[in-house]
Amino acid sequence: MAITDYVPNIDEILERWNSNPMIRPRIAKVTVNISVGAATERLGKAMKVLEEITGQKPVPRKARRTIKDFGIRKGENIAAKVTLRGEKAVAFLRKAFEAIGYKIKASSFDDYGNVSFGITEHITIPGVKYDPEIGVFGMDVAITLERPGYRILRRKRCRKKHIPRRHRVSREEAMLYLNKEFGVEII
Repeated sequence: MAITDYVPNIDEILERWNSNPMIRPRIAKVTVNISVGAATERLGKAMKVLEEITGQKPVPRKARRTIKDFGIRKGENIAAKVTLRGEKAVAFLRKAFEAIGYKIKASSFDDYGNVSFGITEHITIPGVKYDPEIGVFGMDVAITLERPGYRILRRKRCRKKHIPRRHRVSREEAMLYLNKEFGVEII
């Protein structure tokens, strides 16, 4: 399917983006997550893979609750994540989109400009070689898009509690942005 099937008013959106730079979306952050399910040596290997792929030190994530069936205890490290911003985020996304064939399902987009997709094997990312000692890991990639000025929700001084709906990134705008900036096809 073409982008016009999901975003019927492309010309109107592009015209608004060109007329006002505060309306054009941008990448706020890219979060890459690998979950292993237990605090074993496999978690250490996953953290090594994340550091190799992203160039940043990963942070271990703890289990929120105990799940006896899976052998997970509350507070135990079960995953690792990295948050990328700026040029590192864009460079990683170019490699990640190549790994998935520049195709994202329309159901991966939410109503607030966030996109999530999975990479089944980290060795499909360009420039990564298979190492038998490490193994193969899958990962989740979450992209957060926002407009300039959205920082007023997070800043320390004069923080605002509400951002109007018109200043949030819509689902259609997120689809159009990824299509125009990275050449991603929406299926």
